Amino acid sequence: MRVLFCCLLLLPGLAAAEIYRWVDANGQVHFDQRPAAADAEPIEVKPQVIERDQATRERQARSERFYDARRQEQALATAQSAELRAKRSEECNELRRRLAQVPEGFRYYRSEANDQRTYYSDEEMDAARRQLRDRVSERCS
Repeated sequence: MRVLFCCLLLLPGLAAAEIYRWVDANGQVHFDQRPAAADAEPIEVKPQVIERDQATRERQARSERFYDARRQEQALATAQSAELRAKRSEECNELRRRLAQVPEGFRYYRSEANDQRTYYSDEEMDAARRQLRDRVSERCS
């Protein structure tokens, strides 16, 4: 935090920094932030303004549209993935609930059309439990 504060304090000083130009004894031109010679003259450095032509602006607009479309696709994919995870979690909870309702040693039946009860055999119950366990291990890993 202190470093950021110090940088913010020094930023106006950097923006107001002057550039000096001088020529040494060999005739070579030098530029520096501090005048090294007595005849160094301050120069004004103007920022370069780049005017983009129509083709460049069109390319940039196409790129922005492409990246916006890509971001929308990614957001949609993220939302679909979250929805799929929620559905899978709901299905997993339902399977676990059903498996917990089929304890060992209980008798289960199905009602027939004539109000008769047909009880499941031990093999059918074992197969149902095995099927539920397999689906839980497959879907809830």
